Amino acid sequence: MPNFYEFFAGAGMARAGLGSEWKCIFANDFDHKKGLTYQANWGTGGELMVGDVNNVTATELPGHAELVWGSFPCQDLSLAGGGAGLKGERSGTFYPFWKVIEGLIASGRAPKIVALENVLGTLTSHSGQDFDAICRMFAESDYRFGALVINASLFVPQSRPRLFFIGVRNDVAVHPSLLTPEPLGPFHTRGLCKAISATSAATQKKLLWWNVPTPPLRNSTFADIIEENPLSVAWHTPAETKQLLNMMSPTNLAKVNAAKRAERRMVGGIYKRTRLDENGEKIQRAEVRFDDIAGCLRTPSGGSSRQTIIVVDGNKVRSRLISARETARLMGLTDDYKLPKNYNEAYHLTGDGVAVPVVRYLAHHLFEPLLGIAQVDRREQAA
Repeated sequence: MPNFYEFFAGAGMARAGLGSEWKCIFANDFDHKKGLTYQANWGTGGELMVGDVNNVTATELPGHAELVWGSFPCQDLSLAGGGAGLKGERSGTFYPFWKVIEGLIASGRAPKIVALENVLGTLTSHSGQDFDAICRMFAESDYRFGALVINASLFVPQSRPRLFFIGVRNDVAVHPSLLTPEPLGPFHTRGLCKAISATSAATQKKLLWWNVPTPPLRNSTFADIIEENPLSVAWHTPAETKQLLNMMSPTNLAKVNAAKRAERRMVGGIYKRTRLDENGEKIQRAEVRFDDIAGCLRTPSGGSSRQTIIVVDGNKVRSRLISARETARLMGLTDDYKLPKNYNEAYHLTGDGVAVPVVRYLAHHLFEPLLGIAQVDRREQAA
């Protein structure tokens, strides 16, 4: 059973993705509320350290980890953030995290794999300089590395594209079947290729193009995860639902009318936007999407970031906020996963996390083969 360290752990969603075949021997997050949920789900075995990553040193980390996972804060790299990038107070915690990696290397405990996860804004933040800085860290620390853009919508009904860096220690053998000589879709996007092309020649010498299979088509829809009797939120009154409909443009009302004729339950996400009316005046509009997936969950710092859903069953139209359990389901968490009782805390927890099935997919198709846990297909070995 391989050991791993989980940084910026939240409530252990990367741990949930890795599964029971992996053993977490150290976890860190600065948020004590998330720490309580972490322990509620994973026990109080002592592996969790709640505190600033700036105060973590390699000497404090127990044992030897084959994998270090780090979903470092995205706020300063997000398109919705302030643009501070890796120099920002939150996303800048990448540097003390990497200092821990360097400490492990210096003490002869360099992990075989280092995996990072963040938003797509990392590709373009500071005109690509932040992406280049992360790549340099891998290269200068004697790690070969590659990056993938994976949208959680391949696995769960939520649009959630994220950037994943996977670095492998230079002395670890990589089976040829895990690599491709050039970028391949869908995980090597045009934006990723552009960001990589702007890195230095020395950095690109350490570059790997990871080759992972495209998963089968997802067979679940947004409607499948909806609770009829949610505990964390209440259905809107008919008057409140009518008010939402009155805020829609004719085009968006046409979408609702089409959903009524779909002959199945349709669930849409409603987003409030400021638009110009026919007189050029600003007006708040309710815009709806019925594409069987939810919009990307975000941390609920404001009311507009909490998703409103509309449920259409024939001529019956209802609306409400998305429930805490529904947000957990959209992240691939099972219903026995314990959530905070406070709605905003639960929403913050899920909106800040990493999609569980994406981590499982990476573990199955990259991490475990790299560690020799999963055998590479014999036909590939013979090829």
